[in-house]
Amino acid sequence: QVKLVESGGGLVQPGGSLRLSCAASGFTLDYYGIGWFRQAPGKEREGVSCIKSSDGSTYYADSVKGRFTISRDNAKNTVYLQMNSLKPEGTAVYYCAAGWPTLWALQYGYDYWGQGTQVTVSS
Repeated sequence: QVKLVESGGGLVQPGGSLRLSCAASGFTLDYYGIGWFRQAPGKEREGVSCIKSSDGSTYYADSVKGRFTISRDNAKNTVYLQMNSLKPEGTAVYYCAAGWPTLWALQYGYDYWGQGTQVTVSS
């Protein structure tokens, strides 16, 4: 059974850090591009970051560049999103997805999705 499970969300103060994990079962993550998306209440889901399978290239939304880092651990079949200097506008449900996207920030390029993990940035 193909499954993606996110973890690591929680409540953090502005300026704090969290590391999200995306663990795969039933398939090998390094064959896929892995994207992180987030959806805030009342807003559309948006692309946050992606790591490609072909050459490990990484991509980031302008809003998180310099603060977020995506990485993968093939031995653990897991992709991480290290989030530093978090801002209140980062409050959202964060999802990971696997696929072969042509345009990394568009949802339709991904075949498998996790259930999401809540991140709340508040004092």
